[in-house]
Amino acid sequence: MTADPRESPHVRRLLGAYVLDALTVDETGTVTRHLRTCDACAADYVEIAQAASLLALLTEDDLPE
Repeated sequence: MTADPRESPHVRRLLGAYVLDALTVDETGTVTRHLRTCDACAADYVEIAQAASLLALLTEDDLPE
């Protein structure tokens, strides 16, 4: 699955917005296609998605004053 990095630009800077569904349609397509061919970016995506899902579990009571 690992692609030659020269074939397509890495999308790490877009992954947070991708996880939050905050990209344009074109950007979403670019990231989706890239994740199919780049192990490094796909692994980063999984970590960011997991972190975002854990943050969603926090309540106001969990936050320090």
